[in-house]
Amino acid sequence: MDYRKTGLEVLEAVGGKDNVAMLTHCATRLRFGFRDKGKVDRERVEAIPGVISVVDKGGQFQVVIGNEVQTAYRAIKEITGEGQGGGSQPDGSHAGGSAEKEKWLTRIISIISTTFTPVIPALVGGGMIKAVLAVLTLMNLVNTDGSTYQMLNMISDGAFYFMPVLLAYGAAIKFECSPILAMTLACTLLHPTWSGMLSAGAPITFFGIPVILSDYSYSVLPIIFTVWIMSHVERFAEKVSPSMIKFFTKPLITLFVTAPIAFLLVGPIGVFLNDVIAAGAEFINGKASWLIPALMGALQPVLVVSGTAWAMTPIATMQLTKTGSEMINGPGMLASNVAQGGATLAVALKTKNQELKQLATSTGITAVLGITEPSLYGVTLKLKRPLIASMIGGGIAGIYAGLSGLVRYAFVSPGLAALPAFIGENPMNIVHAVITCVIAFAAAFAAAWVMGFEEPEGNGKEGKGGTEESPSVKAAAGQKAFSIQSPVSGRAVPLSEVRDAVFSSGVLGKGMAVIPTGDTIVSPVKGRITAFFETKHAIGITCENGVEVLIHIGIDTVNLQGKHFTALASVDDLVEPGTPLVKIERQAILDLGYDLVTPVLVVNNGSLSEVLTTQPRDVEAGMELMKLC
Repeated sequence: MDYRKTGLEVLEAVGGKDNVAMLTHCATRLRFGFRDKGKVDRERVEAIPGVISVVDKGGQFQVVIGNEVQTAYRAIKEITGEGQGGGSQPDGSHAGGSAEKEKWLTRIISIISTTFTPVIPALVGGGMIKAVLAVLTLMNLVNTDGSTYQMLNMISDGAFYFMPVLLAYGAAIKFECSPILAMTLACTLLHPTWSGMLSAGAPITFFGIPVILSDYSYSVLPIIFTVWIMSHVERFAEKVSPSMIKFFTKPLITLFVTAPIAFLLVGPIGVFLNDVIAAGAEFINGKASWLIPALMGALQPVLVVSGTAWAMTPIATMQLTKTGSEMINGPGMLASNVAQGGATLAVALKTKNQELKQLATSTGITAVLGITEPSLYGVTLKLKRPLIASMIGGGIAGIYAGLSGLVRYAFVSPGLAALPAFIGENPMNIVHAVITCVIAFAAAFAAAWVMGFEEPEGNGKEGKGGTEESPSVKAAAGQKAFSIQSPVSGRAVPLSEVRDAVFSSGVLGKGMAVIPTGDTIVSPVKGRITAFFETKHAIGITCENGVEVLIHIGIDTVNLQGKHFTALASVDDLVEPGTPLVKIERQAILDLGYDLVTPVLVVNNGSLSEVLTTQPRDVEAGMELMKLC
């Protein structure tokens, strides 16, 4: 495969050098920003040999190339030059109404995504406990008047009641200000003294200015607005504080200025918007109860691919915390997720391609359980018609969910594994949830089976950039197993748990991932370093038997531009298992909101044919992570 030619063809398909306003790359993909996105021919890019997939999210157009991305990048840079295509801002931030709207929409979605991402584990954990509690109550295993019920309810409700504190952290990461000060402001909004004032209901003032009494527990928007203002106040305090006393004056100014603004202005406005949005959702639901679930059921895959799936999360969360149930996200997502699984499993049963059959089977089951990205990126999006089938099934099931009044009582990723989250006050709600799943699966499966799809070429690797197994590979089955060690101490997990669909779908190669607890990344194999990115977040090693291994430290850590990473080796170095490669400032990177999960991928099997991974477990650097045979 000529990846230089791939890069040049990509450049032509995105509108040529004059349309490229920004170009960077990470270990696997090219990242573009454009002057005029309308000139980009996405379908043409996806059809170019060597292009694995295209991801358009977070304000960046990402072209996934794989291990040879640097070759394609260098070819493009020879044409565009080192100026990254010119001086104007990407995506039409010069004059132009539609482009300006797109920029602001992208920024809003980016704020929502960054703010909510760190909070999701807490919400999911609390939501699942709510679901378990619903099952225990239904089976009369706990008494709703007893202390056990109250304790479990308290545990499940903690993340939601203190939502402002959790969101303050994510918002501080997004707005680049102190997370601790942001969380302190959130704590003031929930302080027992303020709660007492709310209960008393008597008028209060602050330096003679009337203060509107508002309940900030469970709220979403007030703290996000407050932290945004705090970020500007903190920068001002940084600028005006003398160096000798900045340690005292910076937090003093930040809290003393921002907290009154929060209570007097931002908080009440945020609560008002919370109520308006919730009322709007209820109004739509009252007039056309089928509409929102149908749209979510049909369009959820498009929202995921476009990076806008997070847009509805604040509304759903506000509705859930305010009323105890929600119909914005849950019912439609349940229909969509199960439909995605149905369409993917139809592919698994119908295809004659053994590798596609294996991929579709595993990802289809995962999708039915509630996690759709692997099946979406690995199967249906590539084959196109099964994606349409999943949207048809999701839309049909969504209509039923809406007409039946289906609601979700807990924040979980909807699927068969999370059906207890639909057990609540209405005993028929779980029945409607099950019927929704049956309709979604059956409709999507039938549509995918009837519509069919184009079989990928070959019997193993699909099309663009892939190669069929050579006789030498097939004959290597009897060779001695080749061990790949863990590059860092931590928790070994399957690729399917990596929150980046390009890795989790396996399109770049098979392997495992490690959630690091150590700070030194070491070589997992014996070989030569053939790629060491300037940002130090990714290293490629080629072994003597031709096996190529990629170590990718974290998700989107390319954006750090090497900050908090120290290289301990370089390109062309010969390494042994355990040779130090990179030193990371792990806690500093985590504090910035980055996910440090580290995929270890076999991007080229060399003379071996099968990658054998192990079960999730705790590992030390140097322990066997997987092997090839």
